[in-house]
Amino acid sequence: MTDVVIAGIGQTEVGEHWELSLRDLAFAAIQDAIRDAGGLKPQSLFVGNMLAPNLSRQAHVGALLADFAGLNGIEAVTVEAAGASGGAALRQGYLAVASGFVDVALVVGVEKFTDKVGAAVDEALATQSDSDFEAVQGMTPAAQAALLMKRYMHEYEVPKDGFAGFALTAHENGARNKHAMFRKAIKPEVYAKAEMISDPLNMFDMAPNADGAAALVLTRRELLPSSFTNPLVKIAGSGASSDTLALHDRKDMLYFDTAQLSAGKAIKQVGLTLDGIDFFEYHDTFSIYAAMQLEAVGFAIKGKGWRLAEDGEISRTGKIPCATMGGMKARGFPGGGAGVYQAVEAAIQLRGQAEANQVKDAKFGLIQSLGGPASTAVSHILQRLD
Repeated sequence: MTDVVIAGIGQTEVGEHWELSLRDLAFAAIQDAIRDAGGLKPQSLFVGNMLAPNLSRQAHVGALLADFAGLNGIEAVTVEAAGASGGAALRQGYLAVASGFVDVALVVGVEKFTDKVGAAVDEALATQSDSDFEAVQGMTPAAQAALLMKRYMHEYEVPKDGFAGFALTAHENGARNKHAMFRKAIKPEVYAKAEMISDPLNMFDMAPNADGAAALVLTRRELLPSSFTNPLVKIAGSGASSDTLALHDRKDMLYFDTAQLSAGKAIKQVGLTLDGIDFFEYHDTFSIYAAMQLEAVGFAIKGKGWRLAEDGEISRTGKIPCATMGGMKARGFPGGGAGVYQAVEAAIQLRGQAEANQVKDAKFGLIQSLGGPASTAVSHILQRLD
C-alpha cells in the first residue's frame, strides 16, 4: 500500500474561547495545516465533531467549514462517534487517500463547549450513552466512569491514591505544551486534596471539557510538493471497533474489548510488537479509562494498569511514555476534536519538534480515541520516515 503521509498540521490553543465561534476555531487550524503542508489543496474534508447540534445548534458542519474556509465544491462530511469522532474522521481521511480516490484530504476535529453552560453541557454529553437505559436514568459520563472506577478499585484492591500517577504525568507534560489548557504541574498532595466529583472520581481524574480545533492535511508521499521540507510522518496502521452502547450489556465491564481489537488491527497492519511502540496517546478523559486502555492494548495485565502510572512507567522516560503533551487531562478534552489533537501531537513527537516533551528516538506512536466507555475505539500507528 502506498504511504499516506501527514503533510501539514495545525491546532488552536485548547481552552474557553468565548469570543470565537465553531467555524472560527476550525478555520484557524485549517489555515495552519494547509500552510504547513506547503499550500496543498484538499479535495475532501472530513470533520470530527461530537456535539455541535446540541451545543452550537449547528448540524451540517462539513459544509459549513468548507464554505468558511473557501473550499466550496469539495466533498465535505461530518463524522460522529462521540469522543472518538476525531479519530474516526482521521480514519476516513486515511482510507480515502490510501484508496487513491482522493489525492489530498483535510481532516479537522473541532468542538465548542462554551456555546452552552451548566446542565445543558451534561445533558449533551449524556447523548453518547444509551438514551433508553442510561441517560434517561440521569447517568452522566462522569458518574458512569466513577462507578467503573469504584468497581475496579474493589476488584483489584487499588488504594485511594492509586490513580494519582495519571494526573501527575499529564500535568507535568501539559506544563510544557503551549497549546494546553492547564500548564502547571501538580504534586501528590494537591491530587489528594482535590474536590470529589463523583466518588471516587476527583477533579484530577477527569479531563476538562474545552473548546479547540486541530487539523491535518493527508496525501500520498509521491504527491508532496518538491518544496516540502517537514520531517516525514506516515499513518502506518489504522483500526476501529465497536461494542455495546450500554455498559451493562457487556460480558466484562472492566475490560475494553474495542481498545484491544482496534489497536491489534493497527499494530498487525504495521507488523509491530508492543515493544516497537515508543509512546502511547491514550484517551484519558477519565483516569480509569487510561488504566483500562493500558491493559486492553497489552502494556499491563488486567487489574495492573494503574501500577504503570504509580511506578512512573508512563513518564517521558519510562517503559511506555503516555500523554506526552499533556493528554486530555491537561491539554483539555475538545470533544470531537480530541482524536485529531492526538494525531497532531504524535506528529510533533515524530518530527522531533516536541522540545522539552520529546520522547527520545521516537519512531512509532500509537494513538487511540474512545467514544464513551469504549463503545467505539479507533487506533492509529504513526511512523517517522527517515
